[in-house]
Amino acid sequence: MQDLRTKVASGERISTDEARWLWQNASDAELCDLASTVRARFHVPDQATYMLMRIVNYTNVCVAQCDYCAFYRLPGQPDGYVLTQEQVFAKLDELVALGGDLAAFNGGFNPHLPLDYYCDLFAAVRARYGDAIEFYALTIAEFMYLADHAKIDYAAAAQRFKAAGVRWITGGGSEILTEEFRRRHSKFKYTVKQYFEAQAAILAAGLGSTATMVIGFDETLDERLEHLERTRAFQDEQLKSNAGLASFLCWTFKPYFTQIGGIEISTSEYLRHLALSRIYLDNFPRIRTSVLTQNERALEGLKYGADDFDLPIEDEVTQKAGAKISLEFEKILGVARELGFNVQTRRVALLS
Repeated sequence: MQDLRTKVASGERISTDEARWLWQNASDAELCDLASTVRARFHVPDQATYMLMRIVNYTNVCVAQCDYCAFYRLPGQPDGYVLTQEQVFAKLDELVALGGDLAAFNGGFNPHLPLDYYCDLFAAVRARYGDAIEFYALTIAEFMYLADHAKIDYAAAAQRFKAAGVRWITGGGSEILTEEFRRRHSKFKYTVKQYFEAQAAILAAGLGSTATMVIGFDETLDERLEHLERTRAFQDEQLKSNAGLASFLCWTFKPYFTQIGGIEISTSEYLRHLALSRIYLDNFPRIRTSVLTQNERALEGLKYGADDFDLPIEDEVTQKAGAKISLEFEKILGVARELGFNVQTRRVALLS
């Protein structure tokens, strides 16, 4: 353990085997200490930031049929929906009224929605709100489906969205980035190789993107480490030519009302993984903890290497699977303050 302490303190990178050893042998306190050391390379130790945001689920119609999703409806099912632009605007107006300035769009693989639906929607959002809000348009998984559906390559799709006023396409849809995991649980989604090809095209177009990870399915430790290893390697490669991925966010699988079912992992396991991610992903300036899936206990993640978090007001995808969202923002922020952190709003819109 002392060798790893020295290595991390000197700014050296740990290997995947060393990460495995830490998971299996390090105490919570030791992981906290190492994660805090890496965190301090990028952030003042007692400072943290947060964003007030809303996930806008523009449709629940999806043909991916992932067995861990409680949100989707197949085409033709009676409770499927597609939001109109006015319905989207109503959700964004409510976000702004609450003081938020970030929206994230997330839906599914809806075969009845052409690329123009998305480009028109995002152009309308940009025209209506300008730089008063920022938005994450789609997840990478949805981006890939739309490019494929429109029979254009990823580079052309990225340019189409950029022309529509899009600045960000978030790294959602990654879950666990191993081919075996995808074969088990999301066989109609794209491969890991295709995922990174799409994300590379997004960054090459000058758009921003992020890294994500979801744990708590049936994935093995080796699969978690493979996900982190692929993510770090991709970031290394991207940093040679662009700004790379802005952040890494990990959250936990909510099993309720899903086909796969199961039992939620403990917050303790989540926090340990968050710390390991902070230590291992030494090329990411920002590591984010998930209030959406861990509620107030997510703030403990600030002691496990995280420096940032969302205060979400809606996300139907996780809510359908059992997530509970609280709008008592001051109570949540109070938990961070009680833990010794000075928390400040991180405004992302240019005019906010």
